[in-house]
Amino acid sequence: MTEENNKNQDFNDSFESAKEKAKGFAEEAKETATEFAENAKQTFSTNDNQKLLAGILALLFGSFGLHKFILGYTKEGATLLGITILGVLLSCFGIGALFVWVSTVIGFVEGVIYLTKSDAAFSNVVQTTNGNSQTRD
Repeated sequence: MTEENNKNQDFNDSFESAKEKAKGFAEEAKETATEFAENAKQTFSTNDNQKLLAGILALLFGSFGLHKFILGYTKEGATLLGITILGVLLSCFGIGALFVWVSTVIGFVEGVIYLTKSDAAFSNVVQTTNGNSQTRD
């Protein structure tokens, strides 16, 4: 019986130790996630990183117009998104594939343009959500 009690005590000690380690890990993960969120907000709020973000989004998801929404061009983004949705709906007639292809090419070309522009030239195309151009000193 003593041997069984010792095994139970060892198991309980191991379990409590694992619980404490898991609790510490969870607290550390929360701190890391909070720090990451703060850094991401700070990173994506600057114009320097908008160029990279818009360029990558245009290359990967250009047909959906996500890069246009990021830059404040909501009408143009909605137009690209609408053309893509219309293309998907009309794809059973064959003409829809052309719509999707055209919007994808437009997005890809814009992504290349954004990534190859100088920072000064890119800042001329960036708009805020109210449509006013931003300028950097």
